[in-house]
Amino acid sequence: MVDRLANSEANSKRINVVEGCFGAAGQPLAIPGRVLIGEGVLTKLCRKKPKARQFFLFNDILVYGNIVIQKKKYNKQHIIPLENVTIDSIEDEGDLRNGWLIKTPTKSFAVYAATATEKSEWMNHISKCVSDLLEKSGKAPNSEHAAVWVPDSEATVCMRCQKIKFTPVSRRHHCRKCGFVVCGPCSEKKFLLPSQSSKPVRVCEFCYDQLSSGQLSASLPPRSDSYKFPMNNVSDDDDDDDSSD
Repeated sequence: MVDRLANSEANSKRINVVEGCFGAAGQPLAIPGRVLIGEGVLTKLCRKKPKARQFFLFNDILVYGNIVIQKKKYNKQHIIPLENVTIDSIEDEGDLRNGWLIKTPTKSFAVYAATATEKSEWMNHISKCVSDLLEKSGKAPNSEHAAVWVPDSEATVCMRCQKIKFTPVSRRHHCRKCGFVVCGPCSEKKFLLPSQSSKPVRVCEFCYDQLSSGQLSASLPPRSDSYKFPMNNVSDDDDDDDSSD
């Protein structure tokens, strides 16, 4: 079906519409063989709070952006190559239902659909696209991903020292390796994580010691036993402030 749609006029028009919605600031999306599989609004768990984002699934990339005017204008375009994506379902808890993790080497985050059916369809389509891409390229599934950030609201005190309380003066920071919310003194070190940045990035003291000693790989996610919080509470940085600590 995808091959049949690849060069169709209807597919080209749909992709051109998506390009137009992102305006001049967006990247061109129309390339030979690319097909728009589906689109919809998902709730993305950001560091401050859950926010609605418009997502577009193509056969080779996942694109999302902030909603300015629904179906007319979006900004802050993000493009994720599907070859690098792995997904994991998240158990329902409270108001956060029908969610899953989208994990890549550079960025990982949680999203939530409006219904269980919608979640199933999204996950099935993403999995199929990833599987098809890997089959064509002969590559192995991605085995590493960036840490998924713990939301600010989940930590009133530093998750490492368990002493310093967060205030307007004592700011929250995020370790790029484990995703914990930590205080300034516990995250003064930086370490090069090649999949995330070409420059050393902020990490907590625990991860820095593990990385420096070689007990923790710079290219692999931290061990699951280092997590002390439920997976349904994880998020990434806030899209409105990607440079936040």
